[in-house]
Amino acid sequence: MNFIKNNLANSFTLANLFSGSIGVIQLLAGNYQVTAICIIVSLVLDFFDGFIARAMKSNSNLGAQLDSLADMVSFGLLPGIVMYKALEPFGNQVFGMELPFEIKYFALFITLFSCLRLAIFNLDEEQTYYFKGLNTPSNTILIFGLYYAFKENGYFQLLLENPLLLIILTAISSWILVSPIKMIAMKFKSMKLEDNYPKIALLIGAVLILIIFGIVGIPLVILYYILISLIFQKQLK
Repeated sequence: MNFIKNNLANSFTLANLFSGSIGVIQLLAGNYQVTAICIIVSLVLDFFDGFIARAMKSNSNLGAQLDSLADMVSFGLLPGIVMYKALEPFGNQVFGMELPFEIKYFALFITLFSCLRLAIFNLDEEQTYYFKGLNTPSNTILIFGLYYAFKENGYFQLLLENPLLLIILTAISSWILVSPIKMIAMKFKSMKLEDNYPKIALLIGAVLILIIFGIVGIPLVILYYILISLIFQKQLK
């Protein structure tokens, strides 16, 4: 019984890694719709592994390391491959200029900075009730959400059909992962209403965006999340 208690959360973490790995493979094969399902599954598993560990008081150093290693694939390698696929059609061409290498490899900076962000998070004891920088799951939702909306309905065409803008997005995405900007975390320090205004504003706004914009609203929710976090910087502590 103790074995199950001590390893149930780790099982969810490994399932997250399994789902993320399948998502990467399917994305490389061009099956972005299957990748979308894999991301959703990984997000759910990533939430519940921590929830289960806290509920069963089975938190451990092994679990913390496994969580980051799983996230590195599901929310680190995967968004890098998404941008890789987005840049792939452009070869080594940027506005008619021919570069000595294919620009799709710029995409892997997202993976590199995701790795750095996860390592920093593991060592930073301040990030309990807020994040420093955009967390890797949110960054994955942003990058994949833009790509998915483009592939499904042709939304964000100006961005996805412009290699320079994609490279700029890659640079911004990489930087914001390790930036000092405080971001809202859905962890409650207290149940006082005034202490939770940022979370309430985030939830209400996110629901409205999804209702109004549908599929396009998925990446817009992350942009809104960043905006709300900037507005409430002084209250995040």
